[in-house]
Amino acid sequence: MELVKQWFRRYASNPQVVLLVLLLIVGLLAIILVGEMVAPFITALVIAYILDSPVVRLRSFGITRFWSVCLVFFSFLILFLAVVLMLLPILSQQVTQMFVELPNSFAVIQGLATQLQEAYPTVFTGTQVTQIIDSVRAQVIEWGQQVLRFSLGGGISGLITVVLYLVLVPLMVFFFLKDKRKILDWCSQFLPEKRHLVETIWGDANDRIGHYMRGKIYEIIIVGIVSWVVFIMIDIKFAVLLAFMTGFSVLIPYIGAAFVGFPVALVALLQWGISTETAMACFAYAVIQALDGNLLAPLLFSEVMKLHPIAIILALLFFGGIWGIWGLFFAIPLASLAHAIIKAWPKHKADES
Repeated sequence: MELVKQWFRRYASNPQVVLLVLLLIVGLLAIILVGEMVAPFITALVIAYILDSPVVRLRSFGITRFWSVCLVFFSFLILFLAVVLMLLPILSQQVTQMFVELPNSFAVIQGLATQLQEAYPTVFTGTQVTQIIDSVRAQVIEWGQQVLRFSLGGGISGLITVVLYLVLVPLMVFFFLKDKRKILDWCSQFLPEKRHLVETIWGDANDRIGHYMRGKIYEIIIVGIVSWVVFIMIDIKFAVLLAFMTGFSVLIPYIGAAFVGFPVALVALLQWGISTETAMACFAYAVIQALDGNLLAPLLFSEVMKLHPIAIILALLFFGGIWGIWGLFFAIPLASLAHAIIKAWPKHKADES
């Protein structure tokens, strides 16, 4: 208890530490209490944060801030709309086709389960095979009902959400970029003049997180395109949908690769059964993930994210447990912020205590 009192007296007397703790508490409470309501705001802030780097590069060529923002913003908008208009119809068609083919897949699953029971009668009994088939059928029916409820029940609310994101988010992104200095100056007036600790942490975290986010965009694009080419070459069904999922799987280290690997293996199994083609599809997916983890990611993030794999896994478990899927997406940036805080936290020598 005395150690706790000493620690409290030591750091509570430091106004910069108190300021840092207050900012962290306010930010955490804001995300927990009103995170869903301000999701468009957070989305626009993240996009503007990523786009600010090319704006700064254009400024280095002597272009004014306003025209740099216009060039970057409208280039991003055109590119985003082009990708959405090309990908969305294909993804929608393949998702619909997948649900249409689900009833026919039960016969394939039953055949595969029967083959397993015949090949390994001591491991898989007839009762176990029936239970596996019934369990898979119940799960697929539940997924179909959830999709149906989402498509029917989320009509008006879903439309409002789409309008909010398509109209408000781009507007906020533009004004975040255009008035960046004014917004930062306005926010800084509420902070004390002596805020060296906060500025040190922000400078370190800003550099790491900025490089991480831009690197992740490149990684998603490269992995997605490579996966699409490979899936087209091996002629697997739903190649665009699986490549899309594989590309975005890199957002969640370790877990994403394992999670997306299941649908890839399942689609191959339903298409070809237990065969060389299925093994080839699984092997191709494993090679893509291995090259990404051991070659592409180190090239993109070398000297940027100096986090141990155990720290990354703990961050995924912690933030994923708090905020679900969004916590998994932002686990690495949040872990980088925590690393910057620990690195900049005031140190006291043992002889001072």
